[in-house]
Amino acid sequence: METQPKFRFRDIMPKGLYWRTLLIIVAPAALLQLIITLVFLDDHWQATSKRMSQGVAADVALIIQLYEREPSPENLADLQALALRPLRLEVELEPNAALEIPRCRPWGSTLDRHFLRALTQDIGRDVFYDSTCPGPQVIIRVETPRGILQLKAFRDRLQARSGPLFVFWISGATLFLIIVSVIFIRNQVRPIELLADAMEQFGRGEDTGRFRVRGAREVRGATNAFFAMRERISRHIEQRSQLLAGVSHDLRTPLTRLKLQFALMPPSPEIEDAKRDLADMEETLDEYLTFAKGLAEEAPESVDLAAMAREVAADASRAGGAEISVETSGEAATPGRGRALKRLLANLIDNAAAHGDRVLVSVKGEADAVLVCVDDNGGGIPEELYEEAFRPFSRLDATRSRNQKGVGLGLAIARDVARSHGGDIQLSQSPLGGLRATLRLPRPA
Repeated sequence: METQPKFRFRDIMPKGLYWRTLLIIVAPAALLQLIITLVFLDDHWQATSKRMSQGVAADVALIIQLYEREPSPENLADLQALALRPLRLEVELEPNAALEIPRCRPWGSTLDRHFLRALTQDIGRDVFYDSTCPGPQVIIRVETPRGILQLKAFRDRLQARSGPLFVFWISGATLFLIIVSVIFIRNQVRPIELLADAMEQFGRGEDTGRFRVRGAREVRGATNAFFAMRERISRHIEQRSQLLAGVSHDLRTPLTRLKLQFALMPPSPEIEDAKRDLADMEETLDEYLTFAKGLAEEAPESVDLAAMAREVAADASRAGGAEISVETSGEAATPGRGRALKRLLANLIDNAAAHGDRVLVSVKGEADAVLVCVDDNGGGIPEELYEEAFRPFSRLDATRSRNQKGVGLGLAIARDVARSHGGDIQLSQSPLGGLRATLRLPRPA
């Protein structure tokens, strides 16, 4: 039986700093405004409107009682004048008319019940009341012996106008707070986003240069510290490259002299063994320098990993006897350093071809990354030795005995290149029975 995933409140919370900060500021303020509004409407506005409705109901009941004591035209005229001037009530007699008339809308205000209850209690009979029609007045109709007495009262006598005005000002203040918060938080978060982008690009080997330092004191300090760290790392890489160039020159010169001396000496089994040792020394030197150089000499560009994988696989097929096939799907272009990525793929594919006679290279483009899986049908290695395989100069020949060349820097170089591009390489068991190396390179959105 499948269990339903447990709901967690944090799953629906925003993930970005900008929206989280905005929520922290706006949500309590909006909640406070809502509570104040509800308390005001319930305790003040409705109570005031109720008292005003009771006052109008008393005036209407008084007018009706005075008319019913003397239902003459003269008394009606006096009451009309009296009601209009001090009470702001318009009185009209409609003989032979119906009590109820059509309403403009089927329902009215929630405060109408206070007025109807008070009017019914004061008069003691059925009353028709309509506040649904537009205009500044409401209609009150009461049945009398001479006909229907219709009274029109102004709305401001029945309901306090401060309620809607208060709600308007509260809503305006909340909206103003949100706008100010959006502008302020955006100005504070933007420097952090710029710093994060610069860090990510520097991690991929891209030099974006300096940008204007803005934001809070802590953000400025972190940005300046990043700039200083980037300059130190760049100087270190440059110095290392210069040092390695000198080391390469110093070591290759005596090796070249030795090769020349061996070439001039009479052939013998000892000379051939010495030549092979010398070739191994050159290969070891080249591999070590490749590992130590890193990516300082190359500029980033857009690289199609699918085309590059097919090219490297073709070269590896010609150099060895393994059957290498390449499968691609999706867009596999990503920014990177072309020679370094080609070296990475060559190390993975050559390593797989050296330990198996069948190699499958799968390149898959995803929305935010490119995945490259290299599978072989060799002997594989135990799971506990996966990380050990990435250590420089690590040799696992006891497990993968067919590895007869190199000094154990192939996977170390490959992971170094992958991580310098913001990605990584993971080892796992291959569906072909051997080892699978999975390269994941993220690409900017």
